Amino acid sequence: MVALPNPLVGPATDLLKALTFYASFDMAVKGDFGGGELTLSTRSNHKTEKGAFVFEKGFREKAFRIAPGKGISGGALEAVDVLPDNGRIFFPAKGNIAYKKGGWSGALSMWINHDPDTQLKTGFCDPVQITQKGAGNGAIWFDYNDAKPNRNLRMGTFPAIAEGMPPISESREAFSPMVWVDRPGFKVGDWHHVALVWRNFDTGNSDASAALYIDGRLMGEIKKDYPISMDWDLDKAGIYIAVSYIGLMDELALFNRALTQDEIGTLRSQPAVLSSLSRK
Repeated sequence: MVALPNPLVGPATDLLKALTFYASFDMAVKGDFGGGELTLSTRSNHKTEKGAFVFEKGFREKAFRIAPGKGISGGALEAVDVLPDNGRIFFPAKGNIAYKKGGWSGALSMWINHDPDTQLKTGFCDPVQITQKGAGNGAIWFDYNDAKPNRNLRMGTFPAIAEGMPPISESREAFSPMVWVDRPGFKVGDWHHVALVWRNFDTGNSDASAALYIDGRLMGEIKKDYPISMDWDLDKAGIYIAVSYIGLMDELALFNRALTQDEIGTLRSQPAVLSSLSRK
């Protein structure tokens, strides 16, 4: 783990202590802080083997670049195109996320600036998706669905599916582990803060919960009467970002515990609170 700045003072103290991964996107398309790999890789569908993937180090620079001075703080990641073969970029999860079999909690914070109703080129888009096997099989994410003319924003924390069991439906009627935000109304030029918070995953107990915050406001919670377990092999799991996303993204951070609403408020009101980590 990279050493934290010393001494820790001010409102960043507890946030920095809980931080496991941070990407400022000020100067480069990479992470600034973490306990694992800080460079991006790309996963694409295999061209001839159905269900197989191809993994490559690096990313397509024509699709992802830094927009200097255009972030909520400093530069920002600018996604300008969709990758072929269902391609997606990711940071390895190992070392960068606080996953632990037997029980863990965590949080994700990020800023986005785009219009999901006019800029996106595909049916679905995941600004972030943390998973090993897929969005519906052990995954934490938020996405936009394919509703027209106005997309809905959704947070999902889908547990791993036991072999031979059917997948969980992504519908309100099925009471899926999701939070829905109808027509968020995001527009180009407006920055919005998104935070995902989860508690008691992979405990085996029915006490798991998760919550979605947008611009510091609680939008909904997931509380189910069954365990939520990711059941990841961390060597194979990834922090996927900007999946079919077009627009700006900034200040991506992961934490080793659930954040309080006040801490989420700090991340929103002080977008540069973690930026000391990009100036080491």
